[in-house]
Amino acid sequence: MPRKQSKTGPLHRRRAIGLRLGDAPEIEAFLADRIYEFNARATGCFDAEVFSATQRDESDAIRAGVYGYTWCGCCYVSYLWVRESERERGIGTALLAAVEKHARARGCKVVLLATHSFQAPRFYERLGYVQEAVVRDHPVGHSSLHFAKHLKRP
Repeated sequence: MPRKQSKTGPLHRRRAIGLRLGDAPEIEAFLADRIYEFNARATGCFDAEVFSATQRDESDAIRAGVYGYTWCGCCYVSYLWVRESERERGIGTALLAAVEKHARARGCKVVLLATHSFQAPRFYERLGYVQEAVVRDHPVGHSSLHFAKHLKRP
């Protein structure tokens, strides 16, 4: 029986896949752009915007920061971090309030974020975020917790 042929030649000629370390940020940006292009075409939403905010000390070192994006009526907080010595002073609350204000201004209806069970789930719950999903053993022995907060108009 003859071998099946693909348009590019025999199937057994596929190029080997190997992991390359070191160019991850460049590849991440490339892949994020390609996925956004696909998602925007599929949904008709071409309004993505990346945002960030920081609070810095007198020497311009970052004390706290937030990074995420808005797209298609949703806001996603990718990272929220407060220097350990600065926690419990309202900085994280202020950063999230700024994110929520920005999200409303962009027409977002919901803010989404994820945290680990050993990070800050109670913090988010105190601010009105509701746990929507759990992924157990991420990392092993802990969980990823996914939260949402539906925004009300001011």
